[in-house]
Amino acid sequence: MAELTDLWDKVRPLVEAAERPSRYIDHEWGAVRKADADFHFCLLYPDTYELGQPNQALRILVNVVNAREGMAAERGFLPAPDMCDALRQAGLPLFSIESCAALHEFDVVGITLPHELAATNILEALDLGGIPLHTDERGESDPFVIAGGPCAFNPEPYAPFFDALNIGEGEEMLPNGLEVIRRMRASGASRFEALVELAKVPGWYVPSFYRWRDADYAREHGAWIEPVVEGVPVVIEKQIFEGFSESSGWEPCVVPFAEAVHDRLNVEVLRGCARGCRFCQAGMMYRPVRERTADNIVESVLTGLRETGYDEVSLTSLSSTDHSQIGEILERLNRATEGEGVRISVPSQRLDSFGVDMAALVAGRKKGGLTFAPEAGTQRMRDVINKNVTEEDLFGAIDAAFAAGWRRCKLYFMIGLPTETDEDVKGIASLLQRSYDRAVKAVPADQKGSIKISASVALFVPKAQTPFQWDGQIPPEEAIRRVNLLRNSVHYRAIDVHWHDPKTSFVEAVTSRSGREAAALIEEAWRRGARFDAWTECFNEQAWRDAAEALDFDVDAVAQTAYPLDYVLPWEHISTGASRRWLVRERKLADGERTTPDCTFDRCSACGVCPSLGFDNVLAAVR
Repeated sequence: MAELTDLWDKVRPLVEAAERPSRYIDHEWGAVRKADADFHFCLLYPDTYELGQPNQALRILVNVVNAREGMAAERGFLPAPDMCDALRQAGLPLFSIESCAALHEFDVVGITLPHELAATNILEALDLGGIPLHTDERGESDPFVIAGGPCAFNPEPYAPFFDALNIGEGEEMLPNGLEVIRRMRASGASRFEALVELAKVPGWYVPSFYRWRDADYAREHGAWIEPVVEGVPVVIEKQIFEGFSESSGWEPCVVPFAEAVHDRLNVEVLRGCARGCRFCQAGMMYRPVRERTADNIVESVLTGLRETGYDEVSLTSLSSTDHSQIGEILERLNRATEGEGVRISVPSQRLDSFGVDMAALVAGRKKGGLTFAPEAGTQRMRDVINKNVTEEDLFGAIDAAFAAGWRRCKLYFMIGLPTETDEDVKGIASLLQRSYDRAVKAVPADQKGSIKISASVALFVPKAQTPFQWDGQIPPEEAIRRVNLLRNSVHYRAIDVHWHDPKTSFVEAVTSRSGREAAALIEEAWRRGARFDAWTECFNEQAWRDAAEALDFDVDAVAQTAYPLDYVLPWEHISTGASRRWLVRERKLADGERTTPDCTFDRCSACGVCPSLGFDNVLAAVR
């Protein structure tokens, strides 16, 4: 493709007039531009800079593409609503950060799919970027539009909008896939021919190569899709980055001008989680567990702090305190940064891993707030969801934390989980009040007034690829009733209860558990004004309801219907490696209130991931 066109002279007046102009300017510390590249890729996060820039996948994937000779990767973000409108009024397209080039000028545009409420933002970005929304409308000169990320594990609601989707981890898959497109483009091949070659690469799904069928076909064949191109796989298997454990935890990163949501150094200490919470999609997506060594992590953190100037680092993963060397890591980092005003935080703390020793190590002398996730208020409910923690684990963590100097603690819960009763909801209130009592007992008398316990309550959304994928969501009015029951059951004024507005939850459920038919709903809602659905002030419920009515799409039925365990779900052709048989067994164990142990601490649970992927858990302490 020809050299990219710099739009800055035209865009600059709009940037100067925009809210937070620093969202749109280049030359941040660490930004990379490759002027000699002959292949241009833009990786776009479908929300604003402040939300997208801290995203670790964005940083990792831009780096791995830029590491390939002749390839240039740039970042893109959806402008805030005021800038979207200004660009349209001025007749200017959505542009990349590094080159300020129009999205439609790139060879390939990649869009990460971070959560279900970003669906309409994808269409907003494509339209604003001057790219036809549908794959069958794109010509030979248009970019290939690809996607990956959590929502790719049910790709069907997005199928008409993407030429291909990356199922799995992208460190190797993405640059290798781009190399296929680059080679085919250079040879003069058509879009179709390039996609045929891409579909041969494990983990790449090309939706247009499959016809969407009906429920009768699904029952007979075990999938809703029928291949229409010879040689494409019937099941697309997740791919993992096998070199993760040996790779450096330090990823060169951009230090933003604008204050980002998570404005700190992030170092990924492990990938995967085998705890087996039955509601958790990430726990299924990222198996098996792979840990980086203590030496790797400590070196990465110290390098990152030197290179960026940050004074806070977050040791990230799905469950960082599960790392087999976490104590050693924290001890070494605290020693190495002593007296430098650096805060070492561990954002995902397990209740049964957080004892007196951990309380002394986390955050050193700079203690903010702690966050724990009991998820449910009764032991019965925690067994249903396979949380594998007890209230004594919670009380032990609170005792240790408040005795060690913490004074604030946030607890995460869900309502609407399968089999939940009113007693389980009231159990959340009881657990909160008893947690507060434990915190009061753990601190000196003159500090009791500074204690703050808060609860964040979310509505359960059934997620694809989990044991609860067959379950429906409770109706919004029932969610409100249960929230009010919880609020009225909390009698301590010192406890704050916050809850997520259930109005958006039906959109999450529909896009999480629908098939290809939901693409028309997403597009119609966008055409009626839906965008930035994750922003409370921007969510346009009426646009979604009107779209559903126009299409005769029963969104409530899709969100709330529970399916029998032999029902073939719309994403059966996408595999995380966890077997259908195991997911069914886990769902049955939930009804029996029986738990399954974590295979990194106990016996193998026979989920099927390791034999399917040919790769086992990798624990740093046992190498």
